[in-house]
Amino acid sequence: MSQYASRSDSKGALDSSSPEAYTEDDKTEEDIPAPSNYLWLTIISCFCPAYPVNIVALVFSIMSLNSYNDGDYEGARRLGRNAKWVAIASIIIGLVIIGVSCAVHFSRNP
Repeated sequence: MSQYASRSDSKGALDSSSPEAYTEDDKTEEDIPAPSNYLWLTIISCFCPAYPVNIVALVFSIMSLNSYNDGDYEGARRLGRNAKWVAIASIIIGLVIIGVSCAVHFSRNP
């Protein structure tokens, strides 16, 4: 009788529904959420007239996505953060260029 009891205990320990089956340290690739790569922001920044800067933001964003796919989660987070700040800088530079262009255009006397 004790022989059957030990088999059921070991089988219960291998059961995936038991709370002891998963620990905090056993995180798989599916458990780690993808960090933001801000691809949508960098694509929007490509419409601003600051082309060298927004292309760099797009490259950072794509590198962030590739780093996550390769398993480098910290690198993906770092590159995503860089993509965000470069895209914001690109949008600000683009708005300044548009503002200066409009000011020069409308301030000229015909």
